[in-house]
Amino acid sequence: MVATHLDSVKIIRNSAPYINAHRGKTFVLMFGGEAIEEANFANIIHDIALLNSLGVRLVLVHGARPQIDQRVALRNLPRRFHQDIRITDKQTLECVKDAAGSVRAEVEALLTMGLANSPMHGAQIRVCSGNLVVAMPTGVRDGVDFENTGLVRRIDVDGINDHLNDGSIVLLSPMGYSSTGEVFNLSHEDVATQAAISLNADKLILFSQQEGIVNQQGKLLRNLELHELHNMINQAFYAPEKHSLQAIVSSLEAGISRCHTVSYRQDGALLQELFTRDGAGSLISQTSYEQLRQANIEDVVGILKLIKPLEEKGMLVKRSREHLEQEIEQFTLIERDGMTIACAALYPYADEKMAELACVATHNDYRGGNRGERLLEAVKTQARNQGLHSIFVLTTVTAHWFQEQGFVEASLDELPAKKKQLYNFQRKSKVFKLAL
Repeated sequence: MVATHLDSVKIIRNSAPYINAHRGKTFVLMFGGEAIEEANFANIIHDIALLNSLGVRLVLVHGARPQIDQRVALRNLPRRFHQDIRITDKQTLECVKDAAGSVRAEVEALLTMGLANSPMHGAQIRVCSGNLVVAMPTGVRDGVDFENTGLVRRIDVDGINDHLNDGSIVLLSPMGYSSTGEVFNLSHEDVATQAAISLNADKLILFSQQEGIVNQQGKLLRNLELHELHNMINQAFYAPEKHSLQAIVSSLEAGISRCHTVSYRQDGALLQELFTRDGAGSLISQTSYEQLRQANIEDVVGILKLIKPLEEKGMLVKRSREHLEQEIEQFTLIERDGMTIACAALYPYADEKMAELACVATHNDYRGGNRGERLLEAVKTQARNQGLHSIFVLTTVTAHWFQEQGFVEASLDELPAKKKQLYNFQRKSKVFKLAL
């Protein structure tokens, strides 16, 4: 029992940096009608309520496609689509309004729940919605009139921010209203994307059936960059998720720095993604103009130029060009416009299931952009793929940064035997270790 209590305390303590980082930030959360019908949706609502209580500014955007389909079928109306977009005639629009209104009421009811002994007891959450999305007609395409199917024309940023500033959660439905008094059926992906862009949101978070973005072998891709998603989006394998993936692409291209995808079936996936180092889904970053890759022999000069100032200050051990050429395959780097702006090296000790993280450097002009964190994530993935269980680092100056990334101070005796023999007692480097 004591161990369980200590585990709980450790979880809370480890989440504190993320709580501080997310407080006051604006997140747009997008979930389709399929998520609402999932048994786990009530848990998602509890987690959303927790985010609200921690000071995160939340805009929720819901879909209603399966609910619309159910009502269309009940009324024996034809399901009409063109280029995977629903054609919304007057009768279908009634189904849209009925379905969207029903889903919105269900979400509002769940967010209002505050029974004793429930996760939301005492939350007293205010949920605001209304005519916050201005729409325009899709019009006629390829000779097809989409009638009351529309596109987002404008997001009422001031209105939404007024609600967010009051501590309310804003709920947006897949419907928009025009200055002519018409109602339009919108895709919730379009609403979420335009809301995130217009509000300059810090994150767009998508709930999907999968754990996140997976490759054709079914492996979860925890970290991607925009250019990688561009390469994947046209593959037939991703056809069912194409609208959601396009929402991510559009948001990142418009300046949203990070998007996440998590599963609406996995209990606690949202909290795990936001408040733990390893996350639960996929993180897609904006940095398409910067390439993270393995180094090759042509990168030696760029790495030497990058690390020279740090070597002169005694922050890094000096490496000769010959030494670097021999070990270049151990290096991972970030390149921007042909210039090496960050690097790190990984030296495995297979017998001890450990690896040394070394030569971590970022160009002085490009600090503060989470590049060190990106390199660390890449190196951790390499280590895991090699079957290693931990990473250690020797440092004289940057101990605090490594501690912020989850490293804990260790003793010389915990180093691999070969590394212990090479330890430089004059430098008096401190040892830090990270379990994988």
